[in-house]
Parts: sequence; C-alpha cells; structure tokens
Amino acid sequence: MRRQDLMQNLRVDSHPLSGKRSRLSGWTMLVVAIAAFISLPILVVLGGVFTNANAVWSHLAATVLSTYIANSLWLMLGVGLGVVIIGTGTAWLVTMCRFPGRRLFEWALLLPLAAPAYILAYTYTEFLEYYGPVQTLLRAWFGWRTVQDYWFPNVRSLWGAIVMLVLVLYPYVYLLARTAFLGQSVNTLEASRCLGCGAWQSFVRVALPLARPAIMAGLALALMETLGDYGTVQFFAVDTFTTGIYRTWFGMNERLAATQLAAVLLLFIFGLVLLERWSRGQARYYQTAQREQALSRYRIRGARAIAAWIACTLPIGFGFLLPGALLLQMSFENAEQAFDRRFWQFATNSLTLAAVTAGLAVVLAVIMAYGLRLQRTLAMRLATQLASMGYAVPGAVIAVGILVPIGAFDNAIDAWMRSTFGVSTGLLLSGTIAALIFAYLVRFLALSFSTVDASLTNIKPSLDDAARSLGHSTTSMLARIHLPLMSRGLLAAMVLVFVDVIKELPATLIVRPFNFDTLAVQVYNLASDERLADASGSALAIVLVGIIPVILLSAGMSQSRR
Repeated sequence: MRRQDLMQNLRVDSHPLSGKRSRLSGWTMLVVAIAAFISLPILVVLGGVFTNANAVWSHLAATVLSTYIANSLWLMLGVGLGVVIIGTGTAWLVTMCRFPGRRLFEWALLLPLAAPAYILAYTYTEFLEYYGPVQTLLRAWFGWRTVQDYWFPNVRSLWGAIVMLVLVLYPYVYLLARTAFLGQSVNTLEASRCLGCGAWQSFVRVALPLARPAIMAGLALALMETLGDYGTVQFFAVDTFTTGIYRTWFGMNERLAATQLAAVLLLFIFGLVLLERWSRGQARYYQTAQREQALSRYRIRGARAIAAWIACTLPIGFGFLLPGALLLQMSFENAEQAFDRRFWQFATNSLTLAAVTAGLAVVLAVIMAYGLRLQRTLAMRLATQLASMGYAVPGAVIAVGILVPIGAFDNAIDAWMRSTFGVSTGLLLSGTIAALIFAYLVRFLALSFSTVDASLTNIKPSLDDAARSLGHSTTSMLARIHLPLMSRGLLAAMVLVFVDVIKELPATLIVRPFNFDTLAVQVYNLASDERLADASGSALAIVLVGIIPVILLSAGMSQSRR
C-alpha cells in the first residue's frame, strides 16, 4: 500500500496541471484587481445616482436638463439615421455590386475615421462662414453686399453638428456591415435570385435582415460616440450633457451636480447597450458561407453606375478630402503660426502621453487576456467585462469619475498630514500626468484588450499542453510562446490606443495638468478664440496620425473574400 500511495503521489505531482491551481488563483486575483482599479471611475459616477440632490442639481433639473435631453435625443436620431443609410448603403454597393472605382472605395470609405468630428466642425466653419470662401464667392457672383441680401444656412447649429458627426461616424456601420455582407452565404443570395429577386429585393429581403446584428452594433458605437462628443457640440453652441458637465464643474465649481449629470449620461449609454441587445431578441443569425466561394456581384452600368459612384464619393469627399485639403491650405498659408515652437511642444506632450498609455494598455490587456485563457471562470469573465466598459463611456464622464475619488484622496492625505505633522501636502494626484494616463487607460483599455484577446484566441490550446509537458510554467509559456505569436496583434493594439489618445479631447481637457496642453487641446483653445488658421497645423497632425489605423483596417479588409 505504501508503494501504491507513493506512486499515486508521484503521478499527481508530475501531472502537467499539478500546482497550477495556486498559480491560476494568482492570475485571477491580478485580473480582478486590474478590473476593480479600471472600473472605479465608472462606479463612482454611478454612485452619483443615489446621492441626494442639492440646490444646484435642482436648479439644473428645472432649467437646462430638459434641453440637454432634447438635444441629445435629436443628435442621436439624426446621427443614427445618417450613419445607417450611408454606412449600410455604401457597404452593400462596394461588396455586392460591380462598378468603376469599387476597389478604391472599399478602403477609401474608411478615411473619415482619421478626422475627429471637432476638427471637421472647425474646418467647415472657416469654410462656410460669412468671411469664408463660399459666401465670399457667392457675394461676388450675385452682387450681394451684406448678409441681409441673401440667406445662407448656419453651420454652427444642431443640424450642423449632426452632419459633422455623421461624416466621421458612418464608417463604424460601414465596416461592420461590409464584414457581415462578406460573410453571407453565396448559396442564400443565389437562392433569392432564383426566386426572382433582383438586386434591390435581395438586399432588402435577404442581405439586410442577415446583417442586422452587425448594423445595430455599428449604430450603437456611433451613438455612443455622439453622446460623448464635446468639441463639436461646444463649438456649435449645442447644449448637451458633455457641455453641461464641463460648465457645471468648472463654471459653477459644483462637483456633485457635475457627477449627477455624468450619471444621467452614463444611464443613456447603458440604455443604448441594452437596446442593441434587446433588438436582437431571441433571433439567431447563422451563415453557411465558404471562404473559397467567390461572391457573385451585380454588374451595374450607365446611370446606376454613376449614381453608385456618386454615393460612394460624397461621404469621402465631404468627410475627408475637402477638410483635409482645407487644412493643408491653411497650414501652408500660416506655416509660421501653425508650426511654431509651441506646436512642437504640444506634439511632444501628445506623443509622450500616447506612447506611455499604449504601452501600459497592452501590458494590462495581455495580463487580462492571458488570465482569461488560463481560467475562464465566471469571476474572470465578469472582471474582463467590467474592465472593458470604459470604451462605451464618454471621456467627460470618466474625467469626473477620476477627479472625484482622487480629490477626496488628496484632501484626506493633506488633512492627516496637517493634523499629524503640521505640513500641507497639497494635491498629490489631482491635475497630474498620472491621473491623465489613468483616464486614458479607463477609456481605451477595452480597445487594447479586444485586440489582444482576439490574437490570443487564435493560438491553439494544444500548444499550451505541449509546453506544459516540456516543463514550462504559465509565465514561461507567455513569454516564449504566446507573446512572439501575438506580435502583430500587440502592435495593432498599441497603434489603435496610441491614435485614440492623440484624438481624445474631453478627458484631456478636464484632467490634464495645469499649463500642460496636447495637440487636441491646442486645436480646441485656438478654435474657441476663432483662430482657426493657427489651429490648422495641430489639426492636420491629428488627422495624419489618425490615418494609421485606417491603413491597418484597409490591409485587413484587403485579405477578405473578393
């Protein structure tokens, strides 16, 4: 019996999974700690829902809250209709139709992603205002002298904000809808043709219902970005929750009321997420497409081909080419002011913040994704989902959720030091680069995690079993096997986070240290002072950096089924 017990113990100790439970619990604790740390600002804001309202909140509710809600709903309605029509229509045209320029439009329709909406707002204001080239040319043509002689639409309005947001957000729907159309079964579409459906009927009755989940997901992303926008609505004087949060915090110095406004906006976001999931209902969408099957495209000629070409050209022209050309022109005409010494300082600040945040985001994403791979328990899944909420939350809400606990921590430390040692520590974390990087991590960790997790999922589990049989620990497997195989995914995650940090405005504007500006803040400050020409250099730099993920997306789509 002793020999049998000894052999049994040896078999247990030498098993590849022996001793793994303690290491896995360590990974679980680490992932849960990261999730708790990252989700803290969101939980703080949600706690504002249960805080007793003060006089300022009652005043806001009686005066401006209804305006915030109405403008937000109108923005959501207008942007939602615009992005669905443009994104779905262009995705169907370039995927299922054959006409001149289709290959070019496949990737060019993603270009508006490179330009934030607030940059388009500043650019088109300079282009369409009374002193701009459009109205100046009209007055010269028709002999008009003053603004009373003619009517011209005011771009700085609610409808102007809707147009700007549609032009930069439709690629969300386009990208997901095109992916869904590419994955649809050729046999299904051919069956619809055999039953007498033309191109339009096949689109409406077959392809569109099958692509509904992807379209709704793209629509939800676009509406979240709409609710989180600050630069566009502030410049166009459209009162929304983001402008109200900023005005209440800094204009009225009321943190509690700003937190409650942020909580209401966060409830809007969660409502969008629930609405997107509810829209699916109990339906399930399965495809039987085989990758080797070539899509049978509809060939369109004549007037229809011209109409398709125009439909794809207009979003690219107004969403990227025209504003890009205007920025180039203003940058060259005002090169000394646009690219002065301060521009390079702001560029250095932006690049430093983006590089540090991208590196930290990838490290945290690797820890979370690898921990989930080792042990897919309920706790691990909930932790990763909790840490991934930030990407759906506007930057202004995250900023409020960070400043409130950090301010309380600084005040507590300062009070304790005063009472104990008679020394004031001041603000240790508030208004520091560390707080700003933390805000970026909360906002963009989900983007890094989804990219890293997708790369890690593509690695076969059999490699893990083989490595364990050779005596490798979980950490050794990560360093020697998984990280080298995930190199492209890690690089893509770093690039995506890097670019989003460069473009982020609301969180940077609220959390940044005093007298520490980035390219986005510089564009905002100069545009607020009506110095749009001086802001052209910084705006152009942001757009050029934003082209990088477009190139990555285009390269990935070029490998899809033709």
